[in-house]
Amino acid sequence: MLSILPLFLQGQIQLEGIVYDEESKDRLGRVQIYNPRTHQRIFNNAKGEFRLEVEPTDTLVFIKDGFLADTLAVPKNQILVLSMLRDFRYIETVKVNARRSPIEIYEESKRVYRDAYNLADPGSLISVGPTGAGLSINAIYNLLSKEGRNARRFTAYMQQVYEDNVVDSIFTPDLVNNLLGLEGDQLQNFMIRYRPSYAFATRASHYQLTQYIKSKYNMFKILPDLRPLPELPKVDFDVKQEN
Repeated sequence: MLSILPLFLQGQIQLEGIVYDEESKDRLGRVQIYNPRTHQRIFNNAKGEFRLEVEPTDTLVFIKDGFLADTLAVPKNQILVLSMLRDFRYIETVKVNARRSPIEIYEESKRVYRDAYNLADPGSLISVGPTGAGLSINAIYNLLSKEGRNARRFTAYMQQVYEDNVVDSIFTPDLVNNLLGLEGDQLQNFMIRYRPSYAFATRASHYQLTQYIKSKYNMFKILPDLRPLPELPKVDFDVKQEN
């Protein structure tokens, strides 16, 4: 007499699942999912989701750098929710590349344009010499001359470039993509609309930054296709007053 297997033991099934960080409850992307029976390896998406053809008797191994590996049997309901624990013994691999830090670029600009920075800083208006204290002619020239004004505009611009580079190094597309799963035009739109200030980016902890991004995402979902208006160019008129 032939025995009839239950439906969940007959043939392949499609398993769907999602992976979370046990500590933060955030979704985990780029988790490797390995089936020892078939030797198949896949990665879940940025939202932590995956879909995989398996046998009902299979077991799956979940692997991600910085987390403890986990092995689970295929559940009967064909839906798997996994929370992975962080491995605090893990030391992230240090990647060495040619990209320079914002401060390195800024310090180099100060060396290359040393004359402009010297003109931009008039120094003390009082000079002390052998005959006593008096007004510094060089400081007055740097303060009032056209060259001095242009130098101050230039160094202010270089300071703004430096601050923009710092924000770019903290508020990155990879960070937003991993947190929210945004890609393409939507990712670029979010980055423009909710770019943090230099003051916030440099003072916020990683937790505060991620909470900021998530809170802005709630606003973004209301009007995801809203395009910010381009900034108007700043016009700085150097007007001379006539006596």
